[in-house]
Amino acid sequence: MHRIPTALIAALTLVVGFAVAQATDVRALGGAVLVAGGAWCAVRAWPSAGAARTTAVLAVAAACFAVSHVLAPHLGAWPAVVLVAAVLAAVTWVLVDRGTSGRAAGA
Repeated sequence: MHRIPTALIAALTLVVGFAVAQATDVRALGGAVLVAGGAWCAVRAWPSAGAARTTAVLAVAAACFAVSHVLAPHLGAWPAVVLVAAVLAAVTWVLVDRGTSGRAAGA
């Protein structure tokens, strides 16, 4: 069984969180998606990446969320979210997934 990359879940958390908030007009539901996705990523990353790298990814995720709001008036909401999700995926891959991709399944 292949491990789902944490980077994919981190990026999807931003995209799905925004989609839920936009579709429902309830920002708190989008926030709940962000919290759930962040928690999943943290629990998944902690054993292999350690506290410092996991904390760094969560900090980058929070920064990406904030930056998406700054970029949205200039790029549009969806392009801003996709851009920051790509940045978060790249950072998460480097800090968490890259070092664990060669480990045995289920590790």
